[in-house]
Amino acid sequence: MLPLEPTLRNILAMLPEYPHKTHTLSLSEASGYISATDIISPINVPSFDNSAMDGYAVRYSDLKANIPLRVVGKSFAGSPFSEVLPPLSAVRIMTGAMLPAGADTVIMQEFAQLDEQNDVTFNQLPQKVGENVRYLGEDVKKGEIVLNKGTKLTALSLPLLASLGITEVEVFAKLKVALLSTGDELVPVGQPLKTGQIYDTNRFTVRLMLEKLPCEILDFGILADNPVEFEKAFINAQKQADVVITSGGVSVGEADFTKDVLEKIGKINFWKLAIKPGKPFAFGQLENAWFCGLPGNPVSALVTFYQIVQPILTKLAGFSQWRATPRLKAIAACNMKKQVGRQDFQRGFYQINQAGQIEVAPVGFQGSHLFSAFVKSNCFIVLEQERGNVSEGENVIIEPFNELIS
Repeated sequence: MLPLEPTLRNILAMLPEYPHKTHTLSLSEASGYISATDIISPINVPSFDNSAMDGYAVRYSDLKANIPLRVVGKSFAGSPFSEVLPPLSAVRIMTGAMLPAGADTVIMQEFAQLDEQNDVTFNQLPQKVGENVRYLGEDVKKGEIVLNKGTKLTALSLPLLASLGITEVEVFAKLKVALLSTGDELVPVGQPLKTGQIYDTNRFTVRLMLEKLPCEILDFGILADNPVEFEKAFINAQKQADVVITSGGVSVGEADFTKDVLEKIGKINFWKLAIKPGKPFAFGQLENAWFCGLPGNPVSALVTFYQIVQPILTKLAGFSQWRATPRLKAIAACNMKKQVGRQDFQRGFYQINQAGQIEVAPVGFQGSHLFSAFVKSNCFIVLEQERGNVSEGENVIIEPFNELIS
């Protein structure tokens, strides 16, 4: 059996660095796409020195005289004070308004007292020049890269581009992913079950995860255990897609035609990975598409998709800024069963205990066919390949679920 991490590194090294297909979209169309270029700011933000507070714009050196300053005007957002600030004077200023020429500091209005002669004094003075001033280019400088190539465009990044006056962006075309299930025992979700049949939850689960990734889903449904129809479906799918994903048919069995068909139309590796759940996994190239074969057990299919297919798809989609959820140290809140020989991804629930430490416990039974434990889980408990049983109080590693399944 092959360890997960080096196998995944080898797979990712086989993939192209970025997709070749790009197109230009307006910002309103670009949500969920991946930027195909570095995006450079055409302007400074702010585009002028402005006030961070409602108050008075002053010359810091004038405050040393400790005498009232004459208020000579006002500066509002969109309606600035147009003259140079005279000596020993102040300008009433609002948040976001342009700092008058000659002024270098803003004093909050709470510290100001205005008399009948329109002179202002301050009961608390700034500690340094430049207090409460937002400077030209302080947030973003003209010519600065604001989004790197390979960044997912979201409700956080797109408003930033809009604030820079950018109206359109070059993006990678979304990855086309063909999704198939294999097995005569499978029935689409919602139809009545006959004796010996089960619902096709794997394809449903994988589709839900694919919807969180920058891809377009081509659903080819359930393939019957018929070698001729099986081959036709695969050939059709790989002509239309960049990636073909199947569930089931990657282990040894009398009715598993996947291996024979794939070896006929592509170069595929069928592996036994040293992970639990999810030992059988297949990966390789068809004539026009990449192929990922998931195991048939529901938990195994989800774990292998999450741990292996997710990074494969993000790289193929050009999402170079994607990062796996950081793994954290935690304390085992109870004993955990573990056999030496495979890396375990147990479903667990972590929380902060009264001592401020992260503690975690497995949720439910950990069989690869038992999906219900996921509902009450918020992390994987990642137990090393050569580790055995875990005792309460020992240190373990957890991987909190990301948005793909959380």
